[in-house]
Amino acid sequence: MKKLLLHVCCGPCAIYAAQKLREDYVVSLFFYNPNIYPAEEYYQRFAAVKKWAERAGLELIEGLFNQADWFKSVQGLEREPEGGARCPLCFQLRLNEACRYAQNNGFDAVASTLTSGRNKKAAIINPIGVQAASQHGLAFIEADWKKQGGQEQSCRLAKAEEMYRQHYCGCQFSLNR
Repeated sequence: MKKLLLHVCCGPCAIYAAQKLREDYVVSLFFYNPNIYPAEEYYQRFAAVKKWAERAGLELIEGLFNQADWFKSVQGLEREPEGGARCPLCFQLRLNEACRYAQNNGFDAVASTLTSGRNKKAAIINPIGVQAASQHGLAFIEADWKKQGGQEQSCRLAKAEEMYRQHYCGCQFSLNR
């Protein structure tokens, strides 16, 4: 079976996507989210993913939590609304790092849970993932995880796991809106 690196933004978004992808791949989770603010929120989200990954028997890799890189990548777009011009740059930073890690560590493909969120558009995220993966010689598994009952399944599974569920996208600017 091919090895897939699944970029994970949070536990509730990961649980359904990982379950589906395990049908065809050996899945490892990659938690790289330097956008999350404040740091306490980052660690709470990471802890929820870690606890679930251990129970599910999934490898979890933590990327570098370097908010300076994220702020640099979205500089000048602080006043953009959630879903505005800042978000694609955030997706690009995170998916590029996932693809870089995957290429350097023998993975065949990359996917992301980013399309699980109700406000996250697969039509924006998937092309960014395809481009990043292509630049690193990888396949990107395009999906819209909220479709075909995916969002409902994610919610149900996360609730059954008593998983921490956040109330905003993650960045400082989405928190303040």
